[in-house]
Amino acid sequence: MAIKHNKNLLIANENVKAANSLRKAARTQYLPNFSANGGYVHNQKNISLLGADQYLPVYATKADGSLNFASSVNNGWTVVNGSYVPLDASGNAFDPTKNPEKILWKNYAYIPKDAFEFDTHNVWAGSILMTQPLFMGGKIRELNRIAESSKHFAEAQYEGQTSETIFDTDAAYWRVISLVNKEKLAKSYVELLHKLDNDVSKSIDFGVATKSDGLSVKVKLNEAEMSLLQVQDGLSLSRMALCQQCGLPLDNEFQLADENISSLPQNTISAIDNNDENIEKRYEIKSLESMVDIAKSNEKVQLSRFLPNIGLTAGYLTTNPNMYNGYEKEFSGEWQIGVVANVPLFHWGERIHTLRASENEKNIAQYKLDDAKEKIKLDVTQAKFKISEASKKAKMTAYNKTKAEENLKYATIGFESGTVASSTLMEAQTAWLKANSEDIDAQIDVQLCQVYLQKALGILN
Repeated sequence: MAIKHNKNLLIANENVKAANSLRKAARTQYLPNFSANGGYVHNQKNISLLGADQYLPVYATKADGSLNFASSVNNGWTVVNGSYVPLDASGNAFDPTKNPEKILWKNYAYIPKDAFEFDTHNVWAGSILMTQPLFMGGKIRELNRIAESSKHFAEAQYEGQTSETIFDTDAAYWRVISLVNKEKLAKSYVELLHKLDNDVSKSIDFGVATKSDGLSVKVKLNEAEMSLLQVQDGLSLSRMALCQQCGLPLDNEFQLADENISSLPQNTISAIDNNDENIEKRYEIKSLESMVDIAKSNEKVQLSRFLPNIGLTAGYLTTNPNMYNGYEKEFSGEWQIGVVANVPLFHWGERIHTLRASENEKNIAQYKLDDAKEKIKLDVTQAKFKISEASKKAKMTAYNKTKAEENLKYATIGFESGTVASSTLMEAQTAWLKANSEDIDAQIDVQLCQVYLQKALGILN
């Protein structure tokens, strides 16, 4: 009930689900991406390839189809150094390759400006694009490992929260058991003092006891009743705390299975104590190991930034106007395929510094893991010492309880026979109360130490 009700566990469970979703998302980075794009642009002006109307010179051809330059121009000719050269309008010889503006063409082709003007007031474009990573320097692989480690980290945190919830609930459970039995003990003590008060009152009436004895008993009785009230208040609060942890109404009435403390098992100590010490089961170790893995992968991600990125692209592009056919007012397009490569060259050492920072983070994570292992080993050792000490203490308190009951028995007989004073009987009753109270504490401590050892060994779940 506590596991189902605990809000921190519900949060931890949502973190596990989120980490699992991110892990699945990271795997999709191996697959191609598809996207569709579309757009519309309204332009103020059209595109014109000519600034004004143009005249294009026309060559005459020979019978074999070759160009006849001499028949294509009106320039005169002269002989210079044995070669024919054209004359300009002033009669001076010139080189037509250097001064083509002096050529007097016979025929020109008229090219109006409007013929090379295209209507681009309204432009529509659309594309479907596919990109497939081919080589990203190992970045995608390491990002997937980071996502996997993050999932393990979230699972370890959930396991740890579960362990904490169980531990807290067990502690609340045994606190109630302890107070239930202390309430029984306090009621028995009050009953003993009531009986003693009646007996002393009769003794006073017969003159075999003094009023001082009676007052002493009444003081003890008042103290016992006050202690009983405190125990009952503590028990009510402890029951409410257990109800709150289990998600039950605070005023819920219940009876726990182990309220009879005399029936608590005592033979589980050795079984737990002989459990192999395996600190790898602790959720803290699992969490820190995941952090080390994440730091290592992050270091490789930073290293991948020095390597080239290569990707395959393919897609289909369509436009209106049709730029493949004189900018006609129609849609037309083409398929495209290509390879894109990006090679980092120089970034002022920024990538080197981030790589070194990732190395430092990896070392920090490893140091935390090593430190946690040392502390957990100490934690397990202390837990074993505590459970051994609790076991010995439980045996001693059980022995003391037996002796206190025997002492109370003889003191009661002596008081009733008139050989023992009331003060001696009250001392025996106080010793009996103390011995029983210590025995309850010792037995509860044994149960709590077992729970603590299971938590220290990482097997509480």
